[in-house]
Amino acid sequence: MSQDRYETAVARYFEAWNSTTDAEARAKAVAAAWVEDGTYTDPLAEAGGHEEIGALIAGVGERFPGFVFTPVGQVDGHHDVARFAWELGPAGAEPGTAPIAGSDVITLAEDGRIRSVSGFLDRLPAA
Repeated sequence: MSQDRYETAVARYFEAWNSTTDAEARAKAVAAAWVEDGTYTDPLAEAGGHEEIGALIAGVGERFPGFVFTPVGQVDGHHDVARFAWELGPAGAEPGTAPIAGSDVITLAEDGRIRSVSGFLDRLPAA
């Protein structure tokens, strides 16, 4: 698989996660990023299908208004799997300063959309 395929999938993933305030744009972005029965799992959340994933994204946007997901480093992939790191913080924040950071491993379907996401949280704000 080409590196472009992984980078395209990850770009669509970030577009979905950063479409928290517009329900219509979010639904389109989720559908472009995930297959219909796609899943998302991290230590704090689990969602399956476009509706649940969209609701999860909306909830993160409500909890962290004005925050954006930003990729960190390069996308690494082989076969139908890719991994990448990210940060969630205020728009325009200096790299490395966001209060939330993690990395994800995605599995791609034949059409290049995401079949599954396994998320890992490396940095969280104090409760």
